[in-house]
Amino acid sequence: MIIKRAELETVCGITSRLPENIHQEFAFAGKSNVGKSSMINGMLGRKSLARTSSQPGKTQTINFYHINQSFYFVDLPGYGYAKASVEVKAKWGKMVERYLKGSKRLEMVFLLIDIRHEPSENDKIMYDWIVYNGYRPVIVATKVDKLKRSQVPKHVKMVREGLGMEKEDLLIPFSAETKQGREELWELIEGAL
Repeated sequence: MIIKRAELETVCGITSRLPENIHQEFAFAGKSNVGKSSMINGMLGRKSLARTSSQPGKTQTINFYHINQSFYFVDLPGYGYAKASVEVKAKWGKMVERYLKGSKRLEMVFLLIDIRHEPSENDKIMYDWIVYNGYRPVIVATKVDKLKRSQVPKHVKMVREGLGMEKEDLLIPFSAETKQGREELWELIEGAL
């Protein structure tokens, strides 16, 4: 995929109405420090379109990035580590739920999981919840560059079992640093387009 244009088009907060986009949407969900912004930037070949932060939980809105004026990457608020009150976290949950149930153009959901660790309780809840809402999430196992190559199969198995994935569910090891997994992800997206 050649990226000619990529721009942040819409930012939706807790009270915002979701945009009624005419183009397909590909959503990215994951824990606050899993590397969502780095992945989006890496996929698009941009340095800082999606803002990365050393402080987890920076994305507190649903961000719609219009790509080549033909589809959207949708960055969902990170869950887990954000230093937010229970009340605010509940509102983020409602916002994500509203998006998953309400978007008419959502094509695919990517759930990012740090490959180095067993999926957390929040990861499992998010996975089950995406499935409950009618989607088979593609699992993107981030930070694969932090493992030795020989460790990868064991960690892939740990993530698959930890989430209770079905055999046919996709898991793609990914690195924003080395770009491993980028081509496989683009193939899936282009296939859906």
